[in-house]
Formats: sequence, C-alpha cells, structure tokens
Amino acid sequence: MSGDPIYTEMIIEYSRNPSNYGKLENPHITRHDSNPLCGDSIDLYLNIDDNKISDVKFDGKGCAICMACSSVLTELIKGKDLDDVKKFEKDELLSELGLEHLIKTSPVRIKCALLSLKALKYGIYSYFAEKMNDIESAGNLKDEAANLY
Repeated sequence: MSGDPIYTEMIIEYSRNPSNYGKLENPHITRHDSNPLCGDSIDLYLNIDDNKISDVKFDGKGCAICMACSSVLTELIKGKDLDDVKKFEKDELLSELGLEHLIKTSPVRIKCALLSLKALKYGIYSYFAEKMNDIESAGNLKDEAANLY
C-alpha cells in the first residue's frame, strides 16, 4: 500500500481516523451503498434543519480511499444548504484529497472514491422526492448519482 502514489499521508490519516464516523439516531436521510469490487460498504446518515445539513455521519467499512473520501465529504457538507449540496460535484471531492487523476487512471478506484458522493446524491434525491412529493424538485440528482463513474 505504501508504494502506491494514491495512498498519500492525508488519505492514510483520514482512513485511520475518519471524521464524522458513526451513526445518527433517527436521521432524516439514510442511504446504504456498496462497491462489491473492493468490498466497500457504507451507510450515510443526515439530519436536515431549515434546509441545511445540521449533522452528518457515515458508518461502514472499506478501503483507505473510500474511508478518506467519505470522511472528507462529511466535513465539506456539514452545515451547508441542501441546494448547495445538490450541486456538489465529484471534482470538488477528488481535489480535496488530490485524487483528480483517478478519473483517467483508475476506473476501479474512482468507484471507491465516489461511493459516499453517490450515496449522498441518491439520499438527497429520495429526501426531496418524499418530502416534497415532487420528483422534479429533486432535480437531476438521481441521474447524477447514476453517472458519477
């Protein structure tokens, strides 16, 4: 693992000591997703207050890249307005950890890196569709999640 340039110190540190790791009691949004190729499996939990993400946690297990990206994603979206989070793009997440090159160089690892973002997009889509009873209000989140990689 240490010989691979994608395993930077930051990725290793976040995977060993992830931020916002755990579960929320009675979350407004919960979403499970997995990557069977790598064995990654996460659950994402969000609480929403006044259209903002008041709390976010993730639980599960996965490779260092999956854990690091999930951790960073939770840091980036906590306290943000859902309308802003809906627009969150994969490049933002990848650049936080210096993983932009994965898009071209490692199609298998990109699935690890974007698993939490995919879960987030599907979770918010479901939340909007359920709460607003209007799938159009959910925008293109479902399509975005399906086409992340």
